[in-house]
Amino acid sequence: MDPSQFGKGNWAGFPVPLDKVYEAAAEWSLALAGVERPWLCWNVSDRWCALQQRLIQEVGWTPVIGFDPRCGAPKTVLPGSIVIDFNARFGFPIMWPHFPLEFAFLFADRLAFWHADLLCRMETMRRLKDVFEGLEDGAMAAVPDLGSRRYIYRFRHHRYWELAGCTTRGASRSQFEQGAGWWRSFVDHPNCPDEKERRRRAKYYYDSGVGILYWKRRLGGRVVDIPQRWVAKGHCTSINKKNYRQVQPGGQRNLSAEIDLNFDIAEVAKQLGIDQLL
Repeated sequence: MDPSQFGKGNWAGFPVPLDKVYEAAAEWSLALAGVERPWLCWNVSDRWCALQQRLIQEVGWTPVIGFDPRCGAPKTVLPGSIVIDFNARFGFPIMWPHFPLEFAFLFADRLAFWHADLLCRMETMRRLKDVFEGLEDGAMAAVPDLGSRRYIYRFRHHRYWELAGCTTRGASRSQFEQGAGWWRSFVDHPNCPDEKERRRRAKYYYDSGVGILYWKRRLGGRVVDIPQRWVAKGHCTSINKKNYRQVQPGGQRNLSAEIDLNFDIAEVAKQLGIDQLL
């Protein structure tokens, strides 16, 4: 596999010994000592990250900021927010939030998360807060994604989306121990129990979050569904955006370079009624 893909979270050909990940996670845990309600955000644009921090703090949670190496750490860090370089021990050219999210059980009792390109109305933030704080250990919340109409009956393509959600230590540990977490290619998870199970998983789509739905449907996992309609309005994505402009047309998206190119944060915030937080 292309080494640039390792930081995205993919078990296929992942070359790093897990001991090295555990050592890194011990440092993440120290950084979050005493933090009861950490909420992971991912910096790809300083203005977007700053507004996400304000939204999180408005509902009484603590922003925990990771970042894509292509963008770096945010310049704006609000008092009370915590920056963690999740890539410090690895040096991957790209890192997605999926990487630490897979190992949440190693550094947090409860961890909320969302996309770097998501903003929400305050009413939605309060709804999410209530769901997240109501989770029992061993349960999690996430947005189900069944894909387009052509995939509605292709159950092995369905997944949970990390668009917005929250996990608990018990849920994250259960997923890791059973080899069905957030990373891509969960068929190649080192904790997949045997070859029979590997053959079953090989029939499933490779993408991130497929393992989470598998954990729920086949392994008894508990997931509270977050309706997409709660968060669709403020999701500033290339999906279904006809005039979306890419830095490398036809190639891989670079959200760090493209989010401000395609979306006016002031206009989005105004539409959501949160422009006073800018």
